[in-house]
Formats: sequence, structure tokens, C-alpha cells
Amino acid sequence: MRAILVDDESPNLRNLEILLNNYCPSIKVVGTATQIEEAVSLIKLQQPDLLFLDIQMGANTGFDLLGLVPEKSFEVIFVTAFDHYGIQAVKFAALDYLLKPVNTEELKIAVDKAEYRFKLKSKNEQLNFLLQHLKQPNDNAKIALPQQNEIRYVPIEEILRCEASNTYTFFFLKNGDKVLISKSLKEYADLFKPKGFLRCHQTHLVNPAYIKSWLKEDGGILLMQNGDKIPVSKPNREMVKNALGK
Repeated sequence: MRAILVDDESPNLRNLEILLNNYCPSIKVVGTATQIEEAVSLIKLQQPDLLFLDIQMGANTGFDLLGLVPEKSFEVIFVTAFDHYGIQAVKFAALDYLLKPVNTEELKIAVDKAEYRFKLKSKNEQLNFLLQHLKQPNDNAKIALPQQNEIRYVPIEEILRCEASNTYTFFFLKNGDKVLISKSLKEYADLFKPKGFLRCHQTHLVNPAYIKSWLKEDGGILLMQNGDKIPVSKPNREMVKNALGK
């Protein structure tokens, strides 16, 4: 895969290029850039398969760069020194990211996934979804749920609840669909916490908009509008009660 590296700090570019040369022989670096305008010109000239993109670039962001590229047929791996708001958007779009300093094992895994995705399609819809997510109001927000044969884009308000199954997570949707995702419940609990979702149990995350009532049996159970009964663990009872009271 032909790759372009974009970061506003030259030492970071050199370090990443060394890691790719040493640990990812399938990647050929065809250019590097430290400025957004420079990167856009390089992308148009080289037509890369893969872009390693820093999120925070001075007063601008890597998202600004993507907005200037009309045809996004390449894969993107975001690289950032901070787990800030930009990472939240990247997670909602189910895209890959690496935290600096870059871990070699995580780099190899991200590259393998990018290669696999690139072979399957000619246009990166996830990048378009990411840019749309950054623009849309919170009450219309969606999340990308990657499955084996498709990526499903679901409005967050249509998610009733999530349930852990080892390192996987089941999503239960308003229309009755049940979707299995190969990511842990903790990751989604962190993502949905600002949306008001409640981690009522180690294996359960619920959307309070669909809670019908609190049942007093077994110390506390949430009855959902679809009839599901969700346990509330003892350490979380007061938190859930307070949230429902509000």
C-alpha cells in the first residue's frame, strides 16, 4: 500500500516512517507533509492507498484536511498525542487511531485492518460519515457499527440497550434488531456516557429514554419498554435512581 504521512512535527514523521519501514514491509511511504495545504496537494498528486493523519495540527485539525479532499478512496489511520474530543468522533465512525508514542504492535494491527478494508472497496464511506458526524447536532447523532459484511449506521436515539458478551457487545435496537459488534462494552459505555446512557450493571448499558419502570424485585431491576428486564448491580443502584429521578 502506498502511504502518505501527515503531522505538523517533523520528528514524528521521521519516527513513524522508521516504524513502518521496520515493521510494516507492505507499506511504501510515498510522501510526508507538515502543513494541510501541502498534504492536500500531495494527496491529489500521489493518490495514496493509506493516510496516516495527525488530528491536531496547530490551529487546524486533520478533519479540516479531509474536508478539502473531494474523493476519499484511501484508508485513514489517525495518529494523536491526546485522547480528546476528536477521538470520540473517530470512534463513532469506527475508524482506527493510534496514540503517540506509537506502539509497534498496535501499528501492525491497524495496518493489517486498513489493508483488508482497502481491498473490499473503492470509496471510504466511513470518512464521509466522520465528517458528517462532526457537523450534525448531538440529537441527530449516529454511530457506525462494523459487522463482518457491512457497516451499519444507527441513530443513537434508536439504541435501546447494549449487553456484553465476553469481549463482544450486542446492540438491541428500537426496531427489534440485535446487532453483534466485536468491541467491548466498556468502549461503548465511555462513548455513550455523554449521551446519558446508564451503565447499570457490569454487562448492561441502557438508554434511559426506553426505561418503563423500576421493579423492586431482586434488589432492583429495570423494565424496558420492549419488555426486557435488566439487572441493576448493588454499587450502581443509587446512581441509576438519581439519574432516573432527574
